[in-house]
Amino acid sequence: MGEKQKYRTIIFYKEYFEKFFVKQRVKVQDKIIWTFDLIEELPRIPETYLKNIEDTDGLYEIRVQLGSDIFRIFCFFDQGHLVVLANAYQKKSQKTPKQEIENALKIKKEYENEKR
Repeated sequence: MGEKQKYRTIIFYKEYFEKFFVKQRVKVQDKIIWTFDLIEELPRIPETYLKNIEDTDGLYEIRVQLGSDIFRIFCFFDQGHLVVLANAYQKKSQKTPKQEIENALKIKKEYENEKR
């Protein structure tokens, strides 16, 4: 079977996401990688896996669930098909912690400033 078509490419920006990823159990890491593959390979991604965060100027959250554990990985798009990973956290309540969103926005701004 040939190479699957990719609609997007996920990249890690600095070590923000990686620091989170290496601390996770192998099963969680596997589920995160599986979700990344889905995001790269599906032409349209269900909101179950990737959701725009309202009022954030292009910030999205990748949604990963394993059993009762829920994880969120913030990301944003660059040139439409490049998904840049920012920070991540394990979700413990209904509402996304404001500090996590602010942190992700700071990372996005840092990325954009470096690109100029």
